[in-house]
Amino acid sequence: MNGASELASGKGHRDENFPVASWLVRPELRPAILAFYHFARAADDVADHESAAPERKLAQLDALAAGLGGERGASAEGEALHAVLRARGLSDQHPLDLLEAFRRDVTQRRYESWTELMEYCRYSAAPVGRFVLDLHGEDRRCWPANDALCAALQVINHLQDCGKDRRMLDRVYLPLDALSAQGIGVAALDAPRASAPLRAVIAGLARRTGGLLAQSRSLAGQIADRRLSLEVGVIQSLAESLAARLQRRDPLSERVHHRQPEALALALRGGTAALLARLRLLRRHPA
Repeated sequence: MNGASELASGKGHRDENFPVASWLVRPELRPAILAFYHFARAADDVADHESAAPERKLAQLDALAAGLGGERGASAEGEALHAVLRARGLSDQHPLDLLEAFRRDVTQRRYESWTELMEYCRYSAAPVGRFVLDLHGEDRRCWPANDALCAALQVINHLQDCGKDRRMLDRVYLPLDALSAQGIGVAALDAPRASAPLRAVIAGLARRTGGLLAQSRSLAGQIADRRLSLEVGVIQSLAESLAARLQRRDPLSERVHHRQPEALALALRGGTAALLARLRLLRRHPA
């Protein structure tokens, strides 16, 4: 149907660092979340392809947008998500915002400051959580905490993959002013182990990410849907652990990802914290 499949990485929702449409989510909503994921995965694979020309990448992202708009034969992933949005009466603004981020991935390889990186996260991360909240019919007053959590997840991924992104795509999300403040440039990411100045940059960005997670900690308690609240609590717990690890570990030479027993323990802790937050909220507002 389109050329996006030719650029596919083969990665699926079970390969992501954080849960996607897990069993905690209401079963009737999982297909819609997976349709959004497959659309995002296709766009991500296009933008991150190592050898495709930028013009081809942008053409494939345009095809995804056309399919999202309902154009037959333009994009299987776009058409599938279009059908989901129409069936549920949802806007296409969130996936369109996401496509803007992937276009930036094709055309922009450096970020000057934390502020510029957060502007990128407004398109690359926040729309994912906003879509899930809208799908569940949640109050849009949840959006500020959602945006903080999604931005934190995005930065965590950037920090974990900073060496690979530089090596494979010459793409650097670490703000250039943070590198410059330590007297280094992007070439520091080419070493097999992070130097002391690069470790300082990564640790500093991880601390700033911890600030985002402090802003998002209330999100699970704000969400009305009990199952989604628990899932967000799990994600919050996993993210806080990874942000803390990145202050201590070198992502160029050390493992940062959780092993399965660690992830399960953190998931249990996060789900319990979310449940307790909901109980406290119910005591204050029984209605």
